[in-house]
Parts: sequence; structure tokens; C-alpha cells
Amino acid sequence: MSEIVVVYELDKSVAKRTAPGVPRGEDLPVHRVHAAPAAPGTPAATGPRTLCGKDTFAMETACWKPSEPGAPWYPVEYASVVCPDCDAVIET
Repeated sequence: MSEIVVVYELDKSVAKRTAPGVPRGEDLPVHRVHAAPAAPGTPAATGPRTLCGKDTFAMETACWKPSEPGAPWYPVEYASVVCPDCDAVIET
């Protein structure tokens, strides 16, 4: 599989960020963690759709990469909200 980028689908029902200087996405709860193929020629940017087919436009790109081979593709603190469809595509 080509390079993937981890993206966060945020819970938009929670109030928007109010504290200046807080990175985008860090004050909103993560609703679901998805994987998206990297954009051609730009490995840090996402393609237009996640592996499960959702639009990545409104999602936040994570600054996370697996630390070693065999490590989960997602940050372990978000294991409970990993998209099962994205995970299944990566596992195959």
C-alpha cells in the first residue's frame, strides 16, 4: 500500500475553539480516526477521500506517524474511535 495520512473527523457539535494559539483540532473531540492515501507528490497531504470513502475536506490532518514497523497506523490514544472500515482496508 502507498503512504497513508491519518486524519481526524472532529465532533463539530462541540463549541468551536476559543483559546488563541491552540492548534486546530486539539480542542475539539475526535469523533473518528480515518486513514487516507497521501496526495500524489505530497506525502504529508491527504487525497480527497479516506480509505472508507469519506471526504477529507473537513477533516484535520494528524501530525502522527507510526514509530516502528508493525505499530498501529493510528495514535493508540484514539484506538476506541478508529474507523473500522479504514482499519479493514489497511489490514488487507
